[in-house]
Amino acid sequence: MRRDIDFVGKRVVFITISLIFIALSLIFIFTKGFDLGVDFTGGTEMIIRVKSQDVTEADLRNLLDKIGFTHARVTRSGLNVSKKEGKDFIVTVRHMFFAKTPDEIVNEIYNKEVKPYQVFSAVLGRDAKDLANRINGLMNSFDKIIEDMKKGADLTADLKPFFGDKASEVAKAVNSLITPDERKADLAGAVDRKREMIEKFLLKKLIEKPVEEYGKTKVVTKILSAIEKNLGKKAMVISFTEISGSAAQEIRSGTYTAVLVAIIAILLYITLRFNFIFGIGAIVALIHDVTITLGFYSFFGYEMNVPAVAAILTLIGYSLNDTIVVYDRIRENFRRYRKMDVERLVNRSINEVIVRSINTSLTTFFVVLILLIFAGKTIKSFAFGMTVGTVVGTYSSLYIAAPIVIKWVKKF
Repeated sequence: MRRDIDFVGKRVVFITISLIFIALSLIFIFTKGFDLGVDFTGGTEMIIRVKSQDVTEADLRNLLDKIGFTHARVTRSGLNVSKKEGKDFIVTVRHMFFAKTPDEIVNEIYNKEVKPYQVFSAVLGRDAKDLANRINGLMNSFDKIIEDMKKGADLTADLKPFFGDKASEVAKAVNSLITPDERKADLAGAVDRKREMIEKFLLKKLIEKPVEEYGKTKVVTKILSAIEKNLGKKAMVISFTEISGSAAQEIRSGTYTAVLVAIIAILLYITLRFNFIFGIGAIVALIHDVTITLGFYSFFGYEMNVPAVAAILTLIGYSLNDTIVVYDRIRENFRRYRKMDVERLVNRSINEVIVRSINTSLTTFFVVLILLIFAGKTIKSFAFGMTVGTVVGTYSSLYIAAPIVIKWVKKF
């Protein structure tokens, strides 16, 4: 007995349901946003060597979460390490830290190798603008500060705009760079000779507090102390690298490009394989799938990272495969039943492939669901996207992709 479910007749209901889900998804995406991973925000990558074979990725990840480094990504390093030396782990955290010392940063700014805002924006966020403005203001005031220093004037007023209440303290400290003997012999000459040292000293005084607070030394000490205290193991940091905002931006741009290229390629393929109208239907279904899946990422707070992007791209291919099966059957039936009404023909075609589509989807769904429940944190974002995407993709292939093109097929 042939199944005869009226997919086409109820297409208005199904399209309305989809529009509601799309609207809700867009609301969550634009209000709540995404829990962006380090791949998209920038962060810090460390290689930590734990002098034990007993510590696992999960142990280290839970410990980092406990001391404030939430969503840390921990994987085993591929470096060859002897059992005696222990295990190497690659730890990536969202937090940006200064890998360079205050002196190194001062030299870069003083020599104009980088702009102050570029140095501090990734780590300090909104506070970076204020600090960068004070650094630029201080550097523009160096000539006046040096001239007043040559005259032996009090520098507190000159330094007040940049150091606030600590201006007097900094003024005394900078004056101490000139020895009493140098003051008596030739104050102006001594200031000229030590000008670069004085200016770098003032810059260092301005930046040393935030650099030390968010610096490599502090974070390394915090992590190593926690490992020793909570896991009872000695550890050391082998390398410490910043993942800059520009690198994160490059990943974001690459992601957008990959999705756009995939959609254009799909449109061309469907147009050549079937016709342009079916290509539009496939793209509408894909936009439907991706938007709703992204809405689920936003609503449930799953991390949006490279594995999540891989899930979205995989979903595009998976959903397209299902859609092509339906379109192929519609094309075959067009040739077989030339006089049949379009709505009836499309409905018949969907009914003929529905068992195959559902069986394939269930097979995939159970695999990714098991991954979502039991797999480690590293691939949970991928498993979540595929779990949601499998359901949404199957739904759109049956209820959206084919019924939505009926009006266009009648016209063309």
